[in-house]
Amino acid sequence: MSFDLDAVKAATAKHGPVCRVVIAEAKGSTPRETGASMLVWPEGQSGTIGGGRLEFEAAAMARQNIDRQIWHSGKAFPLGPGLGQCCGGAVILSFELFTADSLPRSFPHAHPVMAHLSCPPAVTRAMEGDVTQPLYISDWLIEPLTAPTLGLWIWGAGHLGRALVDVLAPLPEISITWVDTSAERFPEDIPNGVTPLPAAKPDLLLPRAPQTAHHLILTYSHDIDLALCHAALSHDFGSCGLIGSATKAARFRRRLGDLGHQDAQISRIICPIGAPELGKHPQAIAIGIATDLIRFGAIGTQITRATTAPQHSDGETDMTKKRFFSARGAS
Repeated sequence: MSFDLDAVKAATAKHGPVCRVVIAEAKGSTPRETGASMLVWPEGQSGTIGGGRLEFEAAAMARQNIDRQIWHSGKAFPLGPGLGQCCGGAVILSFELFTADSLPRSFPHAHPVMAHLSCPPAVTRAMEGDVTQPLYISDWLIEPLTAPTLGLWIWGAGHLGRALVDVLAPLPEISITWVDTSAERFPEDIPNGVTPLPAAKPDLLLPRAPQTAHHLILTYSHDIDLALCHAALSHDFGSCGLIGSATKAARFRRRLGDLGHQDAQISRIICPIGAPELGKHPQAIAIGIATDLIRFGAIGTQITRATTAPQHSDGETDMTKKRFFSARGAS
């Protein structure tokens, strides 16, 4: 977890003064980890530090800080009977007030939590090193800037594309580029961290993606899907998932072969995607895909890992067969 500057910028621009609440330290059993945060303003909030009575009291304290213009404060919360929670651990929360004119200008960002003192030498020394995760030192919290570690391109802004964006956009580790054939196909409200790109011929846009990017192809047209698969195989990618069924997977295998791609290349495209046992509702499919992204780091990693699995007579692994020939989605 780290400091999501874009989220704080957007919140202060829309709501005015915002109090950022961060778990500076977590010990024992706690609902969330060190660095988890939420943003609070007078009429609402976003993000979560774990819910329950802890979050309720933290939000109330954050609003008091906004009313009283308290820029920095902290409080320790034991998660026991006194708070009405049975986690048994304890957290120290940091409360920091921001306006559009007081956002951090450099990172890592260090600020006092439990004491309003000059920056301790231990904090200065820590900031001279490589800060990659939140550090709580001498009653100060040091946070690195959020840097997305996974570049995801979603091709298609239909019902499934929208469900995927809703599920994945809140994760600061993922940077989403969202492509469809016209601007009118996107919803009016697009979450922070999502870049919409209308393109009349999406396959011509694919070479602009980094070769390490991860792709989810789910447009309204099988022809567009095929063109995108062809472009991806011609360009290279981190991973590539295609919405479809066993029938669609088999048809695309043949057509991509006719376009000159080898079976080993084509097998890198995962079709179907998601978790069949969750059903075919768009949100259910999105949850299955998101689970793969979180569990494996990116769609497709499990195919790489499957190379050590038992082989079938045709050379395919159990995992590859499951991924390519499990019924899923449109046919």
